[in-house]
Amino acid sequence: MTTRGVLYVHSAPRALCPHVEWAVAGVLGTRVSLDWIRQPASPGTWRSEFSWKGEVGTASKLASALRGWQMLRFEVTAEPCATAEGERYSCTPELGIFHAVTGIHGDILIPEDRLRAALVRSQQGETQLESELTKLLGKPWDDELEPFRYAGEGAPVRWLHQVV
Repeated sequence: MTTRGVLYVHSAPRALCPHVEWAVAGVLGTRVSLDWIRQPASPGTWRSEFSWKGEVGTASKLASALRGWQMLRFEVTAEPCATAEGERYSCTPELGIFHAVTGIHGDILIPEDRLRAALVRSQQGETQLESELTKLLGKPWDDELEPFRYAGEGAPVRWLHQVV
């Protein structure tokens, strides 16, 4: 079963750009050449968007391939399909990686056990429930990435229709 998604590289130092392309190509099994444009939200960095099509699980493979670079901000999304929910991965140098399962309308689906654990931590006084819920929804990552997303409005997206 295949799905499709988008890789958003929100900011990468110029020297890292070819390495990102090689990592994506390694996951997709085809040559990849991203269209890089300057990232105004972080001078000296570059951004790119790339649409992909691949097997279910490709989003997690892309996120794993990119997560080790400390200077990289990115997101990977995968659409839901007949055999799998959608996914979203967000990564920043300061926060690390965030993963969420998404439903057909793009809503984040939080597993029951994660909600129960958040309740227990808040009831035991370890944390505030609101803080736990904002983490489960990825709000800290959204807050940090929003200026980079905004800076990319109107940027071209290249669609890759045939990857096997």
